[in-house]
Amino acid sequence: MFTRLITAVAVTCLLSGASIAQSAKPSDAQIAHIAYTAGQLDIDAAKQALAKSKNKDVRSFAEDMARDHAAVNTQALDLVKKLKVTPEDNDTSRALTKGAADKKAQLEKLDGAEFDKAYAANEVAYHKTVNGALETTLIPSASNAELKSLLQTGLKVFQSHQQHAEHVAAALK
Repeated sequence: MFTRLITAVAVTCLLSGASIAQSAKPSDAQIAHIAYTAGQLDIDAAKQALAKSKNKDVRSFAEDMARDHAAVNTQALDLVKKLKVTPEDNDTSRALTKGAADKKAQLEKLDGAEFDKAYAANEVAYHKTVNGALETTLIPSASNAELKSLLQTGLKVFQSHQQHAEHVAAALK
């Protein structure tokens, strides 16, 4: 069951990423919404982990995710206000939100080590997908230099998150 669950989540995330790549070049307003949504969804996942997990490494990782994604989202909100850009909901941000809601419901049914492993594996898959979308679509599509710079900074942070998630996931096996 665990493998099927992770595969389903990875496919959902990859399909969400594919919709980014296959659609017309997203506007800066759409990119801002996708990036903010992805960060907020990981904050929500971290909150779920903090509520459910007793594992100190999982909890520490979740605390890092909540703190770091909140900081980047604050920077993103400050930037869109400065640029007077209204983030625009789109198919990609809606797909990410739906996938995260489905995953949250699946994780809610798990407890203990089973939850910890599933959460960590999801964080690895989620960060791989978001990092790939940042590298291949969002950063290259951003027109505004400040938005592009924020996305590049975020990518560096999120790449370290992926490595941290991989480390936590490996330790839980």
